[in-house]
Amino acid sequence: MFERISGSLLDPEALYASNIETFHDPELRGLNMLMGFTGFADAGHVVRQINAELLDQLDAEVVAMFDADQLIDYRSRRPHISFVEDHLQDYHAPKLALYKLKDGLGQPFLLLAGFEPDLQWERFSRAVVGIVEKLDVNLVTWIHSIPMPVPHTRPVGVTVHGNRPELIEGISSWKPTVDVPAAIGHILELRLTEAGRNVAGYVIHVPHYLSEAEYPSAAVAGLEYLGAATSLMLPTDRLREAGREVGRQIAEQIEASEEVQAVVANLEARYDEKSEGMVRRSLLAYENDELPDAEDIGAAVEAYLARKDSPQ
Repeated sequence: MFERISGSLLDPEALYASNIETFHDPELRGLNMLMGFTGFADAGHVVRQINAELLDQLDAEVVAMFDADQLIDYRSRRPHISFVEDHLQDYHAPKLALYKLKDGLGQPFLLLAGFEPDLQWERFSRAVVGIVEKLDVNLVTWIHSIPMPVPHTRPVGVTVHGNRPELIEGISSWKPTVDVPAAIGHILELRLTEAGRNVAGYVIHVPHYLSEAEYPSAAVAGLEYLGAATSLMLPTDRLREAGREVGRQIAEQIEASEEVQAVVANLEARYDEKSEGMVRRSLLAYENDELPDAEDIGAAVEAYLARKDSPQ
């Protein structure tokens, strides 16, 4: 009898090449890891915006690079290339990599970001779990977004899942029991749980009528939840400004259409009815649901820096 085999018999470590010097740096041990994969149900382009913001705003160093040729179906998801008059340039090769970054306070963390693999999910999962175990990752958090019948005039909702009750209880605004198409993030969460690693997934709710366009406010919410769960100060300023501009554009379009106004008003009424009497805990607020003010945030930053500078 064969023992239960999960996925490919091929060596999972052959799926990626690691930066030898960085991968064995003691500073990488025990960090938190964020994960974001593009290509699946990325309503409002939340994952793409978050990945871009983290990699653009924070110093990023590649720790490991995955082999796209083994993981992607080029014919179903063709990369882009530019034809300029009489020649080709700017081939945008698909990329999936593990990065080391530092947040706004200099706290290091890991980010696994890029395309969702089309192929070899179990082998890829074994590779990621192996990396998590080698680096003794403290907590793995991942994020994706789905379209929901909710109005943009209400707070961005989230559903949390995983094996960390303190990050889940009282947070989720939608707790269904449904069958859904699986994503690589789901498989990774299952395999990480089986391996006894800490993991939490965040599903950001995007108004369905905005799901095809960039919705920065949902990306801001995603970064806030990830940052709160991992005690990281993640950049949101540019997305907040973009969100304000998008909000103005949405308001103008709604004002110009009575039909759209009626749709939004109906969604607001349904949202308020379902939310009535529901008390949700926020990772971003105190127990009395009051958000910290600038003085409180400043004190928290000073306390963090004092702990960081104190002898261990």
